Amino acid sequence: MKLNILSIIIMSCLVSCTNSTTKKETSIPADTTKTAVFKPADFEEQLVYNRAFEAVIWGIPAVNSELLHESLVKVKGDYNQIIYWSGLISSKNQTLTPNPDVIYVNPLYDTRQGPVVLEIPPVEGVSSLTGSLDDGWQTAIEDIGPAGVDKGKGGKYLILPPNYKEAVPLGYIPMPSSTFTGYAILRSNLTDGSPNDIKRAVDYGKKVKIYPLSEADNPPATTFVDLLEVPFSNTIPYDFHFFEILNQFIQREPWITRDLAMIDQLKTIGIEKGKIFQADARRQEILNAAIKDAHTWIDSEYQNAFKIPFYNDTKWALPVSQDFVKSIASDYSIPNLYPVRERAIAYSIAYFSAKHLGTGQFYLISIKDNKGEEFDGSKLYKLHLPAKVPVKLYWSVTAYDRETHALILGMKYASRASTSPGLQKNSDGSVDIYFGAKAPAGKESNWVPTDPKRKFELLARFYGPEKGFFDKTWKMGDVEEVK
Repeated sequence: MKLNILSIIIMSCLVSCTNSTTKKETSIPADTTKTAVFKPADFEEQLVYNRAFEAVIWGIPAVNSELLHESLVKVKGDYNQIIYWSGLISSKNQTLTPNPDVIYVNPLYDTRQGPVVLEIPPVEGVSSLTGSLDDGWQTAIEDIGPAGVDKGKGGKYLILPPNYKEAVPLGYIPMPSSTFTGYAILRSNLTDGSPNDIKRAVDYGKKVKIYPLSEADNPPATTFVDLLEVPFSNTIPYDFHFFEILNQFIQREPWITRDLAMIDQLKTIGIEKGKIFQADARRQEILNAAIKDAHTWIDSEYQNAFKIPFYNDTKWALPVSQDFVKSIASDYSIPNLYPVRERAIAYSIAYFSAKHLGTGQFYLISIKDNKGEEFDGSKLYKLHLPAKVPVKLYWSVTAYDRETHALILGMKYASRASTSPGLQKNSDGSVDIYFGAKAPAGKESNWVPTDPKRKFELLARFYGPEKGFFDKTWKMGDVEEVK
């Protein structure tokens, strides 16, 4: 009788978590089509499974952030340094949906020894930064650059540790962080993508500085770690290692009031502040089953997020909820609103959040063509962009691996953008972009290669979006298969 009751509990959990999406299992990536076969021996094991499942959904942004530092340590870097790419990134960068049409400059901060200064240069001609400062939960503290607090004038952002009570010196922009560690994702923007343009963007990006406030009178030189030719992975591990990474974060960072209910949840699975995280073979088996099922659920919810398109009757959407966008903008301070499940979906595909989405940039994603079929890397597709895309800076469309949400491995490039050299325009100023394993004749400069053995997804970026974008007087159509 006990096992029958437990079976009912399991089925009830899976049905509620998948939100009645079992009919759509065929659209889930290959490694997430089935739930793990987990048979609890007793109620205690069922509780461990349930709480591990919830810990995955709750902890994704923390793990995502922690992985960034773990990868940095592997390349001999550390906090209070800046990782950057001295050219356009390739698939050696396996972070979640990175932008291959900018120069990345990413400072990582650690305020455990006191406040840290992040010095941003003013706009210089066509040189500018777009980005945000995020805490360890990937919650945007504020935006940076022309669309941010400094409005393009540059400035000294002072990152404050949790519960910092001292006065902020004059001339600094206070940035209170809810965690000791975090990072800024800064993009040094391009204009035409030429070698000289890339060099200009790199040189400008390296004017960013990071140093302790205690050394502000004589700041030490900032350490820059170039990752252009270095394999750098930041995709989420949906296995036991996830919990090991989550434990590292919990041991270092303070509890936030909104998350106190998770203390006992994590204790059940073996994660407790001040104690070593240990799991025997059976506990690891349970945790692996829970995270595999959580991965399946997250992917099904990601697909469901496309039910509300950005443009009516299309497959383009921003697959995050308005509750999540509002929560980020308010630092989760809105009463009765804490969209943990929506947050998990967002950070399963990205490792960044903007404070004011739509001011500096906006994103649209598509995972299916105009007929509702998933993108197949062995086929050829076309996307038509009407003329006069309403952006101040640039637009781009990037192909990512559908399963990992990272750049497709081994491709010579991953996107086409308004800044791509040699991009062909039609006579009316519109642009056609092609995606597939083989370029159509005469269209190589407008083609993005894909892996014929894997599925992919597309992310369209609009930097400096203007009114015409949001009132939809300009509209991007669906992607169509080319027969």
